[in-house]
Amino acid sequence: MERSACCSRPIKPAAPTRRLLPSVPPHRALLRRGPPSPTPARLPLRLETRPPRVSANPTAAGCLGRRDDVAAAAPPFCPPSEGRVLELGTAGEWDAVEIGSPIVCRFLGDEQERWLIWYHGRGPTGGDGIGLATSANGIHWSRQGLVLGQSGDWWAFDTGGLRPGQVLSMSSAKVISPGAFYWLYYEGHAEQNPQQARPGLAIGQDGRNWARIEGEHPTGALLDPGEPGEWDSATVAAPRVVLHGPGDLRMYYHSSEPPRIGVARSGDGIKWEKVGKVLGPGPAGGFDEGGTMRGHAVQDGRRGGYVMAYEGVAADGRRSIGLAESPDGLTGWRRRGGGPVLGPSEEGGWDEGGVGSPCLVPMDGDQRWRLYYAGVGKDGRGTGIGMAVADGPDLSSFTRCGGGNAADWV
Repeated sequence: MERSACCSRPIKPAAPTRRLLPSVPPHRALLRRGPPSPTPARLPLRLETRPPRVSANPTAAGCLGRRDDVAAAAPPFCPPSEGRVLELGTAGEWDAVEIGSPIVCRFLGDEQERWLIWYHGRGPTGGDGIGLATSANGIHWSRQGLVLGQSGDWWAFDTGGLRPGQVLSMSSAKVISPGAFYWLYYEGHAEQNPQQARPGLAIGQDGRNWARIEGEHPTGALLDPGEPGEWDSATVAAPRVVLHGPGDLRMYYHSSEPPRIGVARSGDGIKWEKVGKVLGPGPAGGFDEGGTMRGHAVQDGRRGGYVMAYEGVAADGRRSIGLAESPDGLTGWRRRGGGPVLGPSEEGGWDEGGVGSPCLVPMDGDQRWRLYYAGVGKDGRGTGIGMAVADGPDLSSFTRCGGGNAADWV
């Protein structure tokens, strides 16, 4: 039986998710032993070092696990798929109509390398849900099915659909659990208002079975759109969370009209305070003059500071992926280079309609960083998840898996 890279237990059929309903605010009670504290608790988040015997690395994609005594695996041969590593599900399945929003985690264990990808999917009955796939090399994936679906609570913010934003491997001395906790930040929208998203949180031990955690908003969300006239009054979408240090988490999210990326901060991962905008539309005539969205920021262990891959919107609505950098992740964000690092494929390609929802995965040593992304077909529908690798250490451009010289993938 296949075992998840996130835990030592075999993968089991997904159990119904449960929404935890505390009588006091969740940041005081849900994740603590004993009676609630009279003052908000700052959870001492740390990197998990027990099962699956790996530790999360906050300088990577938020969930890269590694052991120093394990040699990095060489990049496997990539099939000539022009970048696509995960296709639509078979007819009638929950992900047969559209897939996208990849969140990728890499783990290095004692004897093998394991990868997990969470992604959103949509089937013939409609409504986005979150699924899981596993891999030994990050290229050839095995679907594990739907792991988190729409809420059945009429008052909740995620009754209409949800998409993954980030998965972190964290724990707290006050969490009631003998093993690792995986924190899934996701975007949800209500059935009555699909255009307005809010961020939510679910926690699990194996990456497949999840329990929703109530935020302070009446709908259970972690944050609410801003007041009329504020830059994020339309939506709070695509929450990408970075553990900067103990008691310091940052959530990057985007709003619309036009799309712009902002950041919020938290000491416990549940109660958040907005900081403001960090990256807006690009210059006239640029690939992102229409706006920026779905930013994925990671700490850059090679050059220092932060680097963010983001989805840029052109004046005609076409989507490409750009790169920005900041010395501290909060201020001074500037674009790296004058154009996209990855654009749509040529006519006839599976992602000719646009590329977006980037997920950066830093690699070890001389291995080239990977960029996972969602591809859009000519009809504007998400037709698959792709992977590209950096052409150099400056990350100024990426080449699709299967493109260029096949010998480079051995």
